[in-house]
Amino acid sequence: MADERDDLARIESGPLAALSQLTLSVQVRIGSATLTIGELLRLRAGAVVTLDRGLDEPVELLVGDRMVARGELVAIDDEMGVRITHIVGAPEGEQ
Repeated sequence: MADERDDLARIESGPLAALSQLTLSVQVRIGSATLTIGELLRLRAGAVVTLDRGLDEPVELLVGDRMVARGELVAIDDEMGVRITHIVGAPEGEQ
């Protein structure tokens, strides 16, 4: 934990300090499906679209079109969250 705090302190006080205040939109991709236009037009309230992932497979966190992490869905009171399990590009052991 001390290493993480040191890294954060360096970012917040170094040349990247201005960037640490930028706001980014993060999206969570839980899966995808391919539909024909006809199938899409036939969708109604209550329809179910089957995604290409199982319930136990990780979700992806995206910034723009770039995946930055993987995680698992968790319930937080009445809301949904993501527990990070893997940071893309992080050295092994720093996940």
